[in-house]
Amino acid sequence: MSIISDASVNPNDSANGSTIENIQMASQDHTFKKHIVSKSVLGLISLFMLLPILIVIFSWTQPVADIWTHMTDYVLPQVLKNTAILLLMVTVISGIIGTALAWVTSMYRFPGQRFFSWALMLPLAMPAYVLAFVTIGIVDFSGPLQTGLRDLGVTTAIPSVRNVWGAGLILSLAFYPYVYLLARQAFLSQGRRAIEAGQMLGLTRGRVFFRLALPQALPWIVGGLLLACMETLADFGAVSVFNVDTFTTAIYKAWFGFFSLTTAAQLAALLIGVVFVVVLFEQYWQGKRSDYVTQGSNQRFETSKAAKLSMTLLCTAVFSIAFFIPFLQLIYWTVLNFRQDFDDRYIGFVTNSILIASMTTIFIAFLAIIMAWIKRQYPDRLTKLMTTLANLGYVVPGTVLAVGIFIPIAWLDNRMIALGITSQQFLSGSVIVMLLALSTRFMTVSFQPVDRQLQRLTVNQEAAAKLLSDSSFQRWRQVMLPVLSPGVLTALLIGFVEVMKEMPITLMTRRQGWDTLAVRVFEMTSEGMWGRAALPSLLIVLVGLLPVWILLRQSDKQS
Repeated sequence: MSIISDASVNPNDSANGSTIENIQMASQDHTFKKHIVSKSVLGLISLFMLLPILIVIFSWTQPVADIWTHMTDYVLPQVLKNTAILLLMVTVISGIIGTALAWVTSMYRFPGQRFFSWALMLPLAMPAYVLAFVTIGIVDFSGPLQTGLRDLGVTTAIPSVRNVWGAGLILSLAFYPYVYLLARQAFLSQGRRAIEAGQMLGLTRGRVFFRLALPQALPWIVGGLLLACMETLADFGAVSVFNVDTFTTAIYKAWFGFFSLTTAAQLAALLIGVVFVVVLFEQYWQGKRSDYVTQGSNQRFETSKAAKLSMTLLCTAVFSIAFFIPFLQLIYWTVLNFRQDFDDRYIGFVTNSILIASMTTIFIAFLAIIMAWIKRQYPDRLTKLMTTLANLGYVVPGTVLAVGIFIPIAWLDNRMIALGITSQQFLSGSVIVMLLALSTRFMTVSFQPVDRQLQRLTVNQEAAAKLLSDSSFQRWRQVMLPVLSPGVLTALLIGFVEVMKEMPITLMTRRQGWDTLAVRVFEMTSEGMWGRAALPSLLIVLVGLLPVWILLRQSDKQS
């Protein structure tokens, strides 16, 4: 009896076990529901960002035979030829300039080295379309360069730059900083040790560069070149100034010249194919960068006086042509035309620019925080895939996204008219269209700094926050927000400036009369009024210095 009594089960113990099991099941059920909700939210964001691209691709289901006959006979051959020339020129020229400048500023001491190491990044603050029209204004027949030469008795005319070769040169000068930034990080990471080892083996510094330093830095250099190529494919303003037909201008003309949104979408689909080939190469080379990372020294080499002078002259020439002289010319034109050009309309230009930039950056920063948090909580392959898809918009040109957003909005407007909900289109040409297209274009600009900043929060810090407070709101306020705030601030600043500079999306999706600073630049340059385009351009350049300063700070921390 005693044995049976000792082995008997206490009813209270059974009840407690059942309660614990119920609590565990409820907790698992809550976690599962939270997981489903998070994935659903991320999926909706990804679908929203991917929708314009899918719509553009599916446009091929509606062939427009008559227009495409004209396109294939007269437009596409020239577009493909110009695009190939531009990509080749940008690859070669920006690659040589960016790599050479990165090498001398990271490895040698020469007069002005400390200044040029950051000043050579400043061309990023000047949009390519601004550099384009300023260059034409300077070197044209009536410009200050040829006028000054004629005053000196030099009558030889400078060849016209209003062609694909001039456009390629300007785009190379505008985009070489992408190569310079990444190549300089690569050379700084190598330091002097590998180079000194090569010299001990009897190699000259030239051979050390080509045999040791350049092969190790190649993944970074190629990454910078591919970024420059993507920017070249996306450019609309600069090629418009030079009257060079590319995919972006052809899309614009098909929409507003032929009034065929379908043809514009099909051209955009072709451009997407070219862009994604570049993206695949970029992803491949980005994966190779970690294979060559080493810890180097920041000590620099001494060299001869003649070599030092050559390095100073090289950096001065590139900096002057790509930024300093155009910047001074903008100031000169602004002062000269200020009274004539500045009027009440500029209040609208500035207000509209600030309004759309603020709305877009706040919206995408909010989405970026959600995406980064979900990615941290559920780091599986599906989450990474949806996050990647949500950030694809940045590699897609603005003209493509403008078409991809406008098509479903126009369809929705027409459906509401057909159903009698409204008598006219009120979504097409509204700020909503611009907001959606700009958000898709610059989502990754906000996501990347927020995601990097959130990665600084360790698992132990997060666990400690949960122990200190049961309230999710308090944990976010006391722990998460202080960690995230630098990344969010960076996302807001860079996103704001990028939207301010963006031309094609605003130009193609705005309603008539709703102009921004970038649109004002396009209108004035389209009529050849370089001086009157200076004031809005100068404002854009001054605002554009903000992200360059942020990039320089990040580069200094990494090096």
